[in-house]
Amino acid sequence: MFLWGTATAAYQIEGAAQEDDRGASIWDTFAHEPGRTRDGHTGDVACDHYHRWREDVALMSGLGVNAYRFSIAWPRVQPLGTGALNPQGLDFYDRLVDALCEQGIQPVPTLFHWDLPQPLEDRGGWLNREISEMFAEYAAIVADRLADRVPLWITLNEPFVHMAFGYAMGIHAPGQALLTGALPSAHHQLLAHGLATQALRAAGARQVAITNNCTPVWPASQEEPDLKAADAYDVLHNRLFNDPVLIGEYPDLSAYTPALDFLRDGDLQIISTPIDALGINYYNPTRITAPAAEGLPFEDAGITGHPTTAFGWPVVPDGLRELLTGLKARYATALPPIYITENGCSQHDVVTADGRIEDQARIAYLEGHIAAMRRAMAEGVDVRGYFVWSLLDNFEWAEGYHQRFGLVHVDFETQRRTPKASYAWLKEFLEAQKTDT
Repeated sequence: MFLWGTATAAYQIEGAAQEDDRGASIWDTFAHEPGRTRDGHTGDVACDHYHRWREDVALMSGLGVNAYRFSIAWPRVQPLGTGALNPQGLDFYDRLVDALCEQGIQPVPTLFHWDLPQPLEDRGGWLNREISEMFAEYAAIVADRLADRVPLWITLNEPFVHMAFGYAMGIHAPGQALLTGALPSAHHQLLAHGLATQALRAAGARQVAITNNCTPVWPASQEEPDLKAADAYDVLHNRLFNDPVLIGEYPDLSAYTPALDFLRDGDLQIISTPIDALGINYYNPTRITAPAAEGLPFEDAGITGHPTTAFGWPVVPDGLRELLTGLKARYATALPPIYITENGCSQHDVVTADGRIEDQARIAYLEGHIAAMRRAMAEGVDVRGYFVWSLLDNFEWAEGYHQRFGLVHVDFETQRRTPKASYAWLKEFLEAQKTDT
């Protein structure tokens, strides 16, 4: 069965940040530090999904999706990140999973979507190797409660983005700006993935995946400096997180570090524990040129000649086909089935006087990307599912509430949910899929 779904993340929608014994995450800390997020927005309330989850499940049921990718908040389950459990937190996800199953919607939980418990960051966060083992402990706890109803698990969401924005550039929580000093956070996330994969299987999980944010990399020219820079960027963004998982080795990281001091004997065997699927989040290609000054071995040259989202990201649907076929060419038989675990766009949505949101640009975006995915499938790529980011307008990290990705509009003052034109389009599209099959 092909999975058609929507996706969300805990800190972006749940709210209830201090209720029912939930612990603090790095995003609770970061968002409350002045100047970290646009207009000082926080996820304290977000979409209030913690209280309104029944309404949100009803929206998914009305949409006609057969899967829902959500994330579980580690600090809601283990407030300190290790040790004592919070039964109320586990009970919340237990109820959510039951409700999804009752509606014929497959739950697809992600165990880590950037909301590390703050006490673990106080111990070094992902720069501390010990956090990997704590993550595996947490994974086993959650699976012990939910594995009987959850066919597919995702360990980590976008470890590249968490490393780059959270530890290298300081744009996201925990706000560290270490540049290449952030590389150990990549390794420890990957080690956590491998250990968690083993723990999930031991707890009865049937299928396990990791979700990587990947991008086609375009050199700004065919001149050698630009080709070399593009290769260096591909290594950092794509291969650093795919190669160890899929083929059990790191790519050449000499452009970033003279030695892999964080790597210990046996690590790559753990990281490459076989997975059942690879989650891919795709938003746009990246065009790279040689650097003009000392520093990183590449510069982002930007992409012109395409429409852009409200975020300013270029809309290049065929980039998804290029990415998928490129993964198949690079990894061949080592590539497991793929799920597109995020794809969507922010738009400047306008609520009309009669309460409608005619987000035609989002409809065109989804239509184009689904068509590109199907072209890749026709070229032999084994794609098993497609998840729209996102079900709801939500807290968009450092951008606060200024970027709207949802199929459903959220008035953050009243929490009123209003399905957009894209919701109606996707509902009609999904109904047609049932007729076709």
